[in-house]
Amino acid sequence: MFKNNNGFTLIEMLIVLMIISILIILIVPNLSGRSKEVHDKGCDALVAVVQAQVDAHYLEVGTYPSTLQELVPKYITSKQKECSNKKELIYNDGVVSNPNVS
Repeated sequence: MFKNNNGFTLIEMLIVLMIISILIILIVPNLSGRSKEVHDKGCDALVAVVQAQVDAHYLEVGTYPSTLQELVPKYITSKQKECSNKKELIYNDGVVSNPNVS
């Protein structure tokens, strides 16, 4: 009699699960070690955005703001004054810098 053999055998399923688990074992440690690098790059991008807004304020008003708070809410939001690690951006004489760089 003709049998309908649709589907996977137990051995095929175990081989697929083994391959997936090996890939996870290789990939996950590489991703977890990069979180600081990702946060630093995100903070650098935020510094560039806020610096552009400081320059826009200078072009419109003619002077640099004395603090970043002067830019809220017209140019930046209050959340844009700090990086994702909750450190406030450093602002001094029209220049915004990353608090993570010493």
